[in-house]
Amino acid sequence: MKKPILTLIGFALLYSAGAQDIKPTATVEYVSEELSGIIKKDAKVEVIAEGFQFTEGPIWVAKEKMLLLSDVPANTIYKWTEAEGKEVFLKPGGYTGTTERGGFMGSNGLLLTPDGKLWICQHGDRRIAELNTSLSDPKPEYSTVAGEYDGKKLNSPNDLTLSKTGNLYFTDPSYGLASDSKKEIDYQGVYKMDPTGKVTMLLDSIDQPNGIAIFPDQKTLLVSNSDPEKKRWYAYDLAKDGSITSGRIFYDASNSSEPGLCDGFKIDKKGNVFASGPGGIWIFNKSGEILGKIKLEGATAANCALTPDGKTLFITAEKHLLRMKMR
Repeated sequence: MKKPILTLIGFALLYSAGAQDIKPTATVEYVSEELSGIIKKDAKVEVIAEGFQFTEGPIWVAKEKMLLLSDVPANTIYKWTEAEGKEVFLKPGGYTGTTERGGFMGSNGLLLTPDGKLWICQHGDRRIAELNTSLSDPKPEYSTVAGEYDGKKLNSPNDLTLSKTGNLYFTDPSYGLASDSKKEIDYQGVYKMDPTGKVTMLLDSIDQPNGIAIFPDQKTLLVSNSDPEKKRWYAYDLAKDGSITSGRIFYDASNSSEPGLCDGFKIDKKGNVFASGPGGIWIFNKSGEILGKIKLEGATAANCALTPDGKTLFITAEKHLLRMKMR
């Protein structure tokens, strides 16, 4: 089993990089002409909200026409709408305890279930939680979806994805822990929870597993590693029983000297991957061939979200929320 690297190291690198309040700018690098069918040549990135501490976990909620995102150190989930802009959606979002603590205690990855429930990776409470109230009238009332493995508390669930068969897959790095002494599991894992609620450990070999998603054909699971020494995305075949086999490197960006790590990502309906990585958003096709990059200056990308039609991309970049109308 891998020994944990320093708690918060990945987030610390990202967070410190954005210490200066600089409004980010972006350019698109077209490595393959295939990207021009995804992002039009005159597409621009715009800053649509700012004043956060560190943004993460964005999802587009089509029914409410809003974007939800996490501000991890602020322990707050925000919403953004075209009409009203940035508003507080839930607080506390990730730590509901009464003992004062700091660090990355808030929510991170967010997910909407097929029946419209909001599931939240809560760093501070060290669990995946379900919001017990409606999205139209939210209150910070939660129940636990997954909080333990083998009788031990999880580290700090970071990101999550659901298969069409109802299996929940999630990553559990150490970023949200107040200190390593609070760890009950001595590695950072990737887990599966089946529809009965049984949690199974799939991987303990990735130093800091972070982003996670399933390709549209439901045959491949993709996981990012936010270890500064191993900036990689890994792919795994999904078996019929939900287990994983045949692990391999999907793409290795370890030689990149640009700021940022392999963090959150989204996969569109065609299997194209929009992944936060060194220097901005990396865009791959389903075979792991790089199509291009959205190169950010002035901020480090941590995650992104797509609208269902695949035409609009939202990017969480430290203190800012960005939007690109791609076509």
